[in-house]
Amino acid sequence: MGKTFEIKGRAVLLGVTAALAFGTGAASAADAPLTGTLKKIKDDGVVVVGYRDASIPFSYYDVNQKPIGYSMEITSLVIEQIKKQLNMPNLQVRQIPITSQNRISLLQNGTIDFECTTTTNNESRAQQVDFTNSIFEVSTRLMTKKDSGIKDFPDLKGKTVVVGAGTTSEKILRSMNAEKNLDMNIISAKDHSESFLTLSTGRAKAMMMDDALLAGERAKTKNPDDYIITGTPQSYEAYGCMVRKNDAGLKNLMNEVIAKAETSGEATKIYNKWFMSPIPPKGLNLQFPMSDAMKKLFANPSDKPAS
Repeated sequence: MGKTFEIKGRAVLLGVTAALAFGTGAASAADAPLTGTLKKIKDDGVVVVGYRDASIPFSYYDVNQKPIGYSMEITSLVIEQIKKQLNMPNLQVRQIPITSQNRISLLQNGTIDFECTTTTNNESRAQQVDFTNSIFEVSTRLMTKKDSGIKDFPDLKGKTVVVGAGTTSEKILRSMNAEKNLDMNIISAKDHSESFLTLSTGRAKAMMMDDALLAGERAKTKNPDDYIITGTPQSYEAYGCMVRKNDAGLKNLMNEVIAKAETSGEATKIYNKWFMSPIPPKGLNLQFPMSDAMKKLFANPSDKPAS
């Protein structure tokens, strides 16, 4: 009887010891020293995010020159979680405009802490930065005036085409031009607005861009029905948020935020708000239904490039 009691007593003591040890371990994990960007944010008392000023409906200015859009709502979710994790409810937020050309360098040199806009996760960029779970999937296509006679990429032979400088579409278009001897005159524009202006004024017969961005540019023009989105998709791409290379702390935090939003239905509501409903400042509706690829992404969040 005494032996039995002793064994039970030891079991109880071992259980208490294990519980205490676990509690200590959990506390240690919670109190682990901050590293990387999260430490920088904590020390500076400010988080600095990049945004695009004309990427409808992802990140663009409202009437008050404030960045709004689908990507900016994802950014806001991330910022709220950073505030919680750092226990800094009054954390300052600074927003800095970025372009296709400078977004990576501004991240690498510490000017911005992260960006969630319209940056494609691909192999070459992944050598320079890390990507979070994807927030959007697109395909690259063309937009032309509906009376242009252009239906697909072979129809671009000998014509002028505009594309965003430093984008995946520019790389694809220039490779196609060389490999298929299309003799296109390719204009590199600084941003989406300049690309569309080049098309709308007749200086280019077509513009190449991610289809969701094409829908945004078409929606904001005075006569959207004058333009068509056409052509065989040349690539399928995933937009991810960029963080500095090997910054596991911030990447893990953002992955969790994005995965929760996508699997809970919150991201679907954000999508419908910006792609299937009237949006500021003119009440335009892109009427861009969610693709099967997007539905698959939301069901199974991933930080891998689109295949």
